[in-house]
Amino acid sequence: MPQIKKFPWDIIGTTVLGASHKRHGFPNQDFLFYYKKGIFFLSISDGHGSRKYFRSHIGSRLAVFAAEEVIKEFTEKMDNTTNLSSIKEYAELRLPQSIIREWEKNVRNDLKSNPFQERELTFLEKNEGISVRKQLENNPIIAYGATLLSVFITNTYILYLQLGDGDILIVSEEGETSRPFPKDERLIANETTSLITKDAWKEFRVQFQRLSENPPALILVSSDGYANSFCDEESFLQIGSDFLTLIRADGLKKVEQNLRSWLEEASEKGCGDDISLGIISRIQLANRPLPMLI
Repeated sequence: MPQIKKFPWDIIGTTVLGASHKRHGFPNQDFLFYYKKGIFFLSISDGHGSRKYFRSHIGSRLAVFAAEEVIKEFTEKMDNTTNLSSIKEYAELRLPQSIIREWEKNVRNDLKSNPFQERELTFLEKNEGISVRKQLENNPIIAYGATLLSVFITNTYILYLQLGDGDILIVSEEGETSRPFPKDERLIANETTSLITKDAWKEFRVQFQRLSENPPALILVSSDGYANSFCDEESFLQIGSDFLTLIRADGLKKVEQNLRSWLEEASEKGCGDDISLGIISRIQLANRPLPMLI
């Protein structure tokens, strides 16, 4: 497993039940997971909200662990490879398919140990109609529908992966915020690509960044509930500079202590959806002032 040498990082993150879901007794359909052993890995999955995706809160958890398993195997396989171009090519060609296969395997295992209950299908038929019930009986994986965002960092590169909505933001040391991927104009209203999309691996977006090329100060990963709680894109992108200022002033630990309450407030005042946010930070940035911009 590659060890971090040149660029030390740290990760914080949390997920909160949406204000609307809390009022209606729905579970949190987001799942966030990270670890900091050997590589730095952060992943968020957002389960779909419609009734026919009644196990999406399970699907999101299975998605994150599928990504973790595949990426762990990938980094072990690439451990002795020094050709970054080869690593990039392998990641783009193989990781999406491997993640989809691993997720589908996880879902089938869950269905085997916990098959659909008649009450689940009866409720679905009552609310969505017999055709939707038959659709799920023919293809039960649909009930687990979810999106996926993952970032992992080794000592030489960062890899960003995204399927569906949600946001990955890169923040420079000057506080400038950008995206590793352009906005997908197909993702409007409640439409999104997904792990259950036909040939879903083709819909994955993968971005490779060499760490020798201006490594970011922060990487923010969030489910779409966060961006949807802002009035516009400009206001949302401002969080990059805001979090950088807070971390430099107060340190990452202080931000972590307040993160849950900030996200709960954003959901309550915003879209009411579940919100997950993970922050990857180069830890030596704490307590350094922002450079003056002239």
